[in-house]
Amino acid sequence: MAQAPRTPIAGRAKLADVAALAGVSVGTASKALNGSGRMRPETRQRVLAAVESLGFRPNQHAQSLHTGRSWTVGLMTTDGIGRFSTPVLLGAEDALGAGKISVLLCDTRGDAIREQHHLTNLMDRRVDGIIITGRRTDARPPLKGAEPIPTVYALSPSTNEADISVVSDDRSGAQLTVEHLIATGRTRIAHVTGPAHHAAASVRASHTVEFLERSSLKLATGRVHFGEWSEAWGRRAADAVLRTAPDTDAFFCGNDQIARGVADTLRERGVDVPGQVAIVGYDNWDTMVLACRPPLTTIDMDLGEIGRTAALRLLDAINSEPEPGVHTVPCRLVVREST
Repeated sequence: MAQAPRTPIAGRAKLADVAALAGVSVGTASKALNGSGRMRPETRQRVLAAVESLGFRPNQHAQSLHTGRSWTVGLMTTDGIGRFSTPVLLGAEDALGAGKISVLLCDTRGDAIREQHHLTNLMDRRVDGIIITGRRTDARPPLKGAEPIPTVYALSPSTNEADISVVSDDRSGAQLTVEHLIATGRTRIAHVTGPAHHAAASVRASHTVEFLERSSLKLATGRVHFGEWSEAWGRRAADAVLRTAPDTDAFFCGNDQIARGVADTLRERGVDVPGQVAIVGYDNWDTMVLACRPPLTTIDMDLGEIGRTAALRLLDAINSEPEPGVHTVPCRLVVREST
């Protein structure tokens, strides 16, 4: 009686064993593990399942000597508190983890000297690539000295069009909001946002005006209300809007903090939300949107997808298949009780 093939002892399985179990070639199995090349997601998943089943552990040192790669990627951020960089990092790790690539996180704190210090350390570690992100959507100068290393800018694009940048599509965010508010019968829409010199505020405001005009509408007060990214500003702005245009029936806010401040003022005035006035925020920051009364309808920038897409673009660049330019990730409208 023939004996069934014996499963290799954990830790002693070879790449050929993984390939055989997954039903692919050794070359395909290798590409699935190191994140190189293009393949169907289900093929990569079969290889990873075989790795798990056999307890396969690649020899990273041998791989590094063979390929000249370190199997590490640096992620540099100016967002020390992690409000925006953490979701981007998690998305990037999801994409890089399939290839057993480690991510080294560096917080520059917005300091150019510290940024260069981290760059030097990453180059000394011979990282295969770098992802750069931040807490704002403003374009930033290219990372000086990083030219030899494949680099992708996530959320905060590079000012150099020859670089690879992955950003949120603020135009789609404004469009989703305006169309949603109009669909719920709102025609007197006010826009309250952050500082005019921030790209997130100015770009979203210009697109809001654009999509209102396409529907033959104007802003309730005739202008955008620029201010701060804070609840306090939201409360003050709501008062100013209602004094100027008491028939306002909706507020589109540049972030969730402003929207929560607007909601506070409306509640104190006895205004029914959303019966009389609807409110839409931006960012889908759960701390804000769920604590607000009522919970906020908001725009989600899909930061995790921005990180995942940036990582995939970086892998392409590492494999000498870069796609320069600005790549956008669509926003999502998350509807809650405030509309």
